[in-house]
Amino acid sequence: MFDKVLDRRGTGCFKYDALKVMYGRDDLIPLWVADMDFAVAEEISSALANRLKHPVFGYNFPNAEFHEVIRNWELDRYLWDTSSQRAISTPSLMTALAIAILSQTRPGDSILIQTPVYPPFHSSVKEHGRYLLTNPLLPFNGHYEVDWTDFEAKAAQAKMFILCNPHNPVGKVFSRDELARMHDICKRYGLLIFSDEIHADIVYSPHKHVPIATLGADIVITGVSPAKSFNLAGMATAMMFAPDNHIADALEKLNENLHTFMGNSFGITAFTAAYGKAGSWLDDLVLYLKGNRDYLAEYIASELPKLQMADCEGTFLAWLDCRELEMADADLMDFFTNKARVALNPGTAFGIQGSGFVRMNFACPRTTLQTALTRITDALKDR
Repeated sequence: MFDKVLDRRGTGCFKYDALKVMYGRDDLIPLWVADMDFAVAEEISSALANRLKHPVFGYNFPNAEFHEVIRNWELDRYLWDTSSQRAISTPSLMTALAIAILSQTRPGDSILIQTPVYPPFHSSVKEHGRYLLTNPLLPFNGHYEVDWTDFEAKAAQAKMFILCNPHNPVGKVFSRDELARMHDICKRYGLLIFSDEIHADIVYSPHKHVPIATLGADIVITGVSPAKSFNLAGMATAMMFAPDNHIADALEKLNENLHTFMGNSFGITAFTAAYGKAGSWLDDLVLYLKGNRDYLAEYIASELPKLQMADCEGTFLAWLDCRELEMADADLMDFFTNKARVALNPGTAFGIQGSGFVRMNFACPRTTLQTALTRITDALKDR
């Protein structure tokens, strides 16, 4: 089912319909925006079709089932009992992050992130008048590690730490020991942790996702959503779990004042069906994505030796080191866009450590990935 090529153009799809605006041409294979080119699970489609039978779409109330399915999901999949946590519904994890920053920190406070990392982590801090501290992840033998000395030094200056686990874009799945060390440092210096776990369900064996809140939920706000794993980003539905105390009180108050708490009819329905009924579909998806990841890594090693792919332990995003091509960042993007005709994310969007890198989304039918790689190979031969 994941091999079927779907035509998404003309559907108001940012990944395809914004190509001309973002890249200057629309004849590209889009491997940039982090959504998937796969049809959603039949269980989700059926639930949405059933909801559509009722002709009223008024204000919503996320009911008991909505909350129950995500609590069961976290317990069954990750052994995380969230029953003592406050569950707060938001339209997206970046909405949740903004609410956390605005309600838990003050202008001028320092917030720590690990770069290179998802661009809204940078902007959510800076655009809200907070000071950005960066703990650059260190490349080592094809994967990334934490610079612990730097992490602790920055933590001593910060009020909040934003964790991305699994990490976008480097594909790292932090181990329990690494998370425990982060948690210990944050607790010692009084940092609140916001943990973005939107890619938690897409982790490749032998790696396992560990919610950092299982190591002590009293200083952790966790964001979860089916947006990535079930391809539901357009449904604008996510959840925060927070300690059931003044932290959750402040989050809820701002969420209500911004009127971002009520959700939409189809997002609630899709969220409930995904976590409640579509687990088998997700398991099949992860196997397919693992096949794409392995195909991509093997192709690069054999046909594109001047590119290096970081170990992708989780997510469907490949972090590609193109520095051996010896191109400036603007020239690198021009090459992929106008020579290879493939739309990729520039590494510099993720921070200064991304210079010379690009991010590739491999959540597409295998034939699409093959065509894109052939284009890159041919363009390099003609360079």
